[in-house]
Amino acid sequence: MTSPAPTSWFSGLSRSSSTMAGGVASASASASASGPASAFLPDAPKSVIGAGSGGGKRNHLCGALFKYGPKSAQVAFRTGDFNHQVIFIGGLTDGLLATDYLEPLSLALEVEKWSLVQPLLSSSYTGYGISSLQQDALELEQLISYLINKENSEGVILLGHSTGCQDIVHYMRTNFACSKAVSGVILQAPVSDREYRATLPETAEMIDLAAKLISEGRGMDLMPRKANSDAPITAYRYHSLCSYMGDDDMFSSDLSEDQLRQRLGHMSTTQCQVIFSMGDEYVPEYVDKRALVDRLCRALGGAEKVEIEWGNHALSNRVQEAVVAIVDFVKREGPKGWDDPWS
Repeated sequence: MTSPAPTSWFSGLSRSSSTMAGGVASASASASASGPASAFLPDAPKSVIGAGSGGGKRNHLCGALFKYGPKSAQVAFRTGDFNHQVIFIGGLTDGLLATDYLEPLSLALEVEKWSLVQPLLSSSYTGYGISSLQQDALELEQLISYLINKENSEGVILLGHSTGCQDIVHYMRTNFACSKAVSGVILQAPVSDREYRATLPETAEMIDLAAKLISEGRGMDLMPRKANSDAPITAYRYHSLCSYMGDDDMFSSDLSEDQLRQRLGHMSTTQCQVIFSMGDEYVPEYVDKRALVDRLCRALGGAEKVEIEWGNHALSNRVQEAVVAIVDFVKREGPKGWDDPWS
């Protein structure tokens, strides 16, 4: 049963620490109005243009659309023109304006003199099934390199949503040159794709098929449509997302403490915030969410924990709490004596 809404929006947010090269073009992106978030946010800057649409309010974000790499998909949209950037990395099927909190977040970050960058990766939208964490990490490195060399970036914070959290964890493990420019990491909805997909009837059979194809050297072959109805997916990526200790299996509740440390422990050298929705619909009911987020924060080396009561996976019903938590972390953990990756 769904719990009743709290009397104050802020009462739903609890924060604690665990123990412890392309051209640039002017552009605008449309976003649905985020409802009650306007109660928190300051007056909108001139870069936000409001227009009526279909009887409801519709906002347009104005900023720069730029290419950061040679592939056609490698474009990004930046709001705000500042030397510090928050880079949003979405989950499976996500692209621009993937969550309701991004539009109000961009406004709040401009007040703090931070830009919000929303990149498209080769894995964005329906491309995730024929990509990998390694490919995402390579493209994230290209993006940060572009921001440093072309936009005079003085450091970034990475904000991941859902499977985007796995991208960040994997990227920070690579120790690529530009990872030194990352002053902080926010993981919003770091949940297990494997545990969710285990609730679907076809998963067990399809894992066996994927494993068979991989053993035959056919990991890049596509799986049958019933394995993944919304996008083509290779045997490798399906196995990575759905199998025990697959490459994408980082946040499952049945992983041991040692396994979690093996997957997440390298993050202990980076300031990290975990935003976990207590009503996340992609976490199976048998999972103890509070125990899981505590274990994740410990494995991450003492990450800051933000629990959002009644929040759903994308926090579309708790937009204000999301913006408050993210901006608070950015203000506290922004670059302090930036570590130049080229020095």
